[in-house]
Amino acid sequence: MTKPIRLLHFSDVHIGMENYGKTDPSTGISSRVMDFLYSLNTIVEYAEENEADLAIFAGDAFKSSTPNPTYQREFARRIKRLAKVCPVVLLVGNHDIPAMTQKASSVEIFHTLAVDNVIVGRTDELHLVETRRGPVQVATIPYPIRQRLLSNISTAGMNLGRVDELLSEQVDALIRNLAEQVNPDIPAVLGAHLTVQGARLGSERGIMLGRDVSVLLSTLADPVWDYVALGHIHYHQDMNSGYYPPVVYSGSIERVDFGEEGDEKGFVWVDLARGETTYQFIELDARPFVTIRVDVRKQRDPIKAILSEIARHDVTDAVVRVIINTTPENDPLIRQKDIEAVLEKAGFIAAIQRDIDYPVRARLGVERPEELAPLELLELYLIKKETAPDRIELLKEYAERIMEEENAPGG
Repeated sequence: MTKPIRLLHFSDVHIGMENYGKTDPSTGISSRVMDFLYSLNTIVEYAEENEADLAIFAGDAFKSSTPNPTYQREFARRIKRLAKVCPVVLLVGNHDIPAMTQKASSVEIFHTLAVDNVIVGRTDELHLVETRRGPVQVATIPYPIRQRLLSNISTAGMNLGRVDELLSEQVDALIRNLAEQVNPDIPAVLGAHLTVQGARLGSERGIMLGRDVSVLLSTLADPVWDYVALGHIHYHQDMNSGYYPPVVYSGSIERVDFGEEGDEKGFVWVDLARGETTYQFIELDARPFVTIRVDVRKQRDPIKAILSEIARHDVTDAVVRVIINTTPENDPLIRQKDIEAVLEKAGFIAAIQRDIDYPVRARLGVERPEELAPLELLELYLIKKETAPDRIELLKEYAERIMEEENAPGG
């Protein structure tokens, strides 16, 4: 019996994400960027130790399509090291594509330099990849670009909903065309960077560029494929769980922000075999994000309550934010330095946020009268005094004239 091909699937590296970080003096690189690079190191080491036969990176190498040379160098070092272990397929994600489609993507350089053992999936194409355990067919679908997909189709007069449907139909046709080219005797993988309808979304929505194209699960869940390696969505999930083939988002390798606080981060290790593929999710030791919420509106000693709540959480090496619900009376009793002192073991303090609960002002009937314009305040005051409507308008008119005179040059 032929041994399964060992496939490593990872995605959404996003090198360049500097949220909450500070410059690492030993490298000159943001400490948060180093988090992403360390996780990428772990993935490469896993491939080396377990003798991966094939690696598929499902897109979004960098935060932007114009990464600085240092970030390009650090990504290239790791991909070159991985390519010494096995063939590497790099998909082009939406963050890898420049605004002008005529320009090269941020991973195009691997194709231009013909880097040994690296295939750049920059077009919809079926690649035959030779591995140490036999051939694998890898179909690549880079992030769907509207200008390219609809270049020969007139969308004049169409609403956005119809344009989205048309785009999905175009992607569907591309994938089905690739499926028709598959040799049924050789294991086949579909790699794509896109959104599947019904996927649980993560923070990628906040960093997404422009409108997104979504594809039906039925388009991908074709048994002609033995595994579907997806990128773009940061939350790890199997869209076809319990059925064949697995349609899997590996998820991002590090937490981008607090929207991913509770999400596991990692990559997927696949035993690829024709009609018998299995996989497991390998969790990475990604930097934790910790939110500490404390309500001190009714506390006589608010700072004591805050410090006590912080002590209940493990903040070691974490990105931490503290959200304090307080009152105008208690706010001056909250000492920022005391809070920072007990967070000294945290990796980064993202925020110490105070949400001040202003009581409703009984006289005016609004929570924050200081946010109202002068004429609005005057009107509310006169209404509370049960002033006649016509007299209110007259008094507002006089008040407006006085304020104009006061604000006039030399007034």
